Amino acid sequence: MSAVPSLDIDPFDERFLADPYARHDELRDAGGVVWLEPLQCFAMARHAEVSAALRDHETFCSGRGVGLADFAHEEPWRPPSLLLETDPPTHARTRGLMNRIASIASLKAVRPEWEAKAHALIARLVERRRFDAVGDLAEVFPLAVFPDLIGLPEEGRENLLPYAFATFNAFGPRNAIFRQTDIASRDARAWVDWACGRDRLKAGGWGQAVYRAADEGLCTESEAGRLVRSFLSAGVDTTVNGISHMVHALALHPSQWETLRSRPSLTKKAFEESLRWNSTVQIFFRTTTRAVEVDGIAIPEGAKVLLFLAAANRDPRHWQDAGAFNIDRQVSGHVGFGFGIHQCLGQMVARQEAELVLEALLARCRTIRPAGPAVTRLNNTVHALAEFPVEVEAA
Repeated sequence: MSAVPSLDIDPFDERFLADPYARHDELRDAGGVVWLEPLQCFAMARHAEVSAALRDHETFCSGRGVGLADFAHEEPWRPPSLLLETDPPTHARTRGLMNRIASIASLKAVRPEWEAKAHALIARLVERRRFDAVGDLAEVFPLAVFPDLIGLPEEGRENLLPYAFATFNAFGPRNAIFRQTDIASRDARAWVDWACGRDRLKAGGWGQAVYRAADEGLCTESEAGRLVRSFLSAGVDTTVNGISHMVHALALHPSQWETLRSRPSLTKKAFEESLRWNSTVQIFFRTTTRAVEVDGIAIPEGAKVLLFLAAANRDPRHWQDAGAFNIDRQVSGHVGFGFGIHQCLGQMVARQEAELVLEALLARCRTIRPAGPAVTRLNNTVHALAEFPVEVEAA
């Protein structure tokens, strides 16, 4: 066994969170497995090792928490997610029933309505010429379509944004960033608990479908409420930040925008490349269930392993010209939505929303360019934009 390279890198330091890409080369170049001295844990940042660990859920488990806390030794801050923080056989049961509900067919059914709302929103924004790609677009469109899909009550839907942001923040340490969002999201968490009750959800939505699964014996009543909440954490923040990063990337790369305008068939690839180039979910943890050797490094049983998803997505060992944003590249294999059995439940929702927004932008905008700097909103797990002003020219 080789000696594990030790790095004095704290991925939860505010300077790191503000610009994580600045130190990803150092993490990747140090080795396939490194030791993070400030956290006292192992980490992987190369694509080969990260994707292999995500696929091997039997060795790198999620049931002991996908954050810094180890549920075998620490009390979870909330009931663990029945999707993200469970392993088979529980995970197979809950993911199976959720996959049945969150189906491609159900998304196709709402696509025309979502498309009309996307074009109406973009039309209003293009008329203004200048707008905030985050606050006026990326946060607005998901809340205009996703809550109806779940069947949430009309009043209070604005609570979804602080709730999802705080949920991802909690996968890190109990630092100042966590404490700030924890306090700010208390009312939002209370609303979500209330809104996910069986008698508050509208008929025909995915939420009521989960409770019908409970009636069929596929889950318990208590599990149904937790599973509905999983929709809200999986289908909001990843989509908001995914749309923000997509617009950000295209505005910064006008040649890529021109390529897309001339070849609109690249719309799907453009969103996937934006996920690779600037991953919303930057990190997740796993815990080893046995002693394992990775890249010549011995990792003992019960060790926390930090997986740098965003660093893997820009690994030059896997991607040619990895730091470039190129919508024409073959992007399959990126881990922006995770990989393996625990990949993001809300990815189909995010893809449909982002593609509809991009199609509406292509139809109505000749150019899109920055009108000011992008402002980052610090979070322990996701790379989020607080604001990004843009200026567009109507097509």
